[in-house]
Amino acid sequence: MIIDGFPDREIIVNGKPFLYFGGTSYLGLATNPDFQNNLVSGIKKWGTAYGSSRNANIKLSIYNKAEQHFSKLIGAEAAITCSSGTLAGKLVLEYLSKSKNSFYHYPKTHPAILHSQSLPVFVDGKLQPKLLNNTIENIVITADAILGLEVEPSSFDFLSQISSQKRITLVVDESHSLGIVGDHIEGIFKAISNKNLSRKIMVSSLGKALSMAGGVVASDKDFIDSLKNEPDFISSSSISPAYLEAFLLSHAIIKKQRKKLEDNLRFLFEGLNLNSDFKFNKNYPVLYCENEKIYKYLFDNEIIITNFKYPTYKTAMNRMVITSNHTEDDLVKLKQALIAFNKLN
Repeated sequence: MIIDGFPDREIIVNGKPFLYFGGTSYLGLATNPDFQNNLVSGIKKWGTAYGSSRNANIKLSIYNKAEQHFSKLIGAEAAITCSSGTLAGKLVLEYLSKSKNSFYHYPKTHPAILHSQSLPVFVDGKLQPKLLNNTIENIVITADAILGLEVEPSSFDFLSQISSQKRITLVVDESHSLGIVGDHIEGIFKAISNKNLSRKIMVSSLGKALSMAGGVVASDKDFIDSLKNEPDFISSSSISPAYLEAFLLSHAIIKKQRKKLEDNLRFLFEGLNLNSDFKFNKNYPVLYCENEKIYKYLFDNEIIITNFKYPTYKTAMNRMVITSNHTEDDLVKLKQALIAFNKLN
């Protein structure tokens, strides 16, 4: 269905209002007036876009300021921004492909960090045999911090089982955790620790919780410095500097929206008991339902959720997203509908 406005907590379809529990604007910043005002301030200072190469002789100071903040937030030595999360992933894979690396991927890894020659980390529920042999080699493992259709962070305990002969680079996509997971919205990158790791790399879209059209890569300084010299980075335009200005001006707004999201989750999940068709985590703003009837049932109750076929999944995704902008009345209506559906099924 096609609509004529941003899908916030409510959308209009064929002239009829529906509550909307979909999308990825977890903190509701895209329609937040204060955040929008900061973005306008950024546009007035830096223009609507900056099409020059980051390596041109004229450089904008906002990039260094914002990237230093991102590295501190994420818990990495350095960071760079780019025009999208997908480009962030592709930049990293392209660079790592130039060295002699073997690639492996965690189940259901996002296509942005899925190498064309990658092998699965697990085979028939067990660790890939090639990760257990004594062949000395450099390997790259790619994984989503939180997988689609999952509501808990991915476990990296399997790294301890990999042969000590492997030099491991771990690439983690934080697109659905940066901005909402962690004590300071930092995601899980900082918390990943394993003696077998030689390097950690974080990539993320900034267009989800943080509502900025762009992407970010964070890692050790040597790696980030190397990426800055990659042809694709040099020849591409970066994220609009106006977004980065808005981000630096909006720390208090982001903190306030995160608190509202926590309150909304607490309100929704209190006393909510659902059957095994539903998957949710009381601290994460997403619910999944495996019963395909849920979409029509909620639609008939004037509620629209995310429903589409995702590339790495066999069936359509039924995804309910709670944002900071939902009201208690919105949550009551969703809660009542879920309980009623649960009883019918």
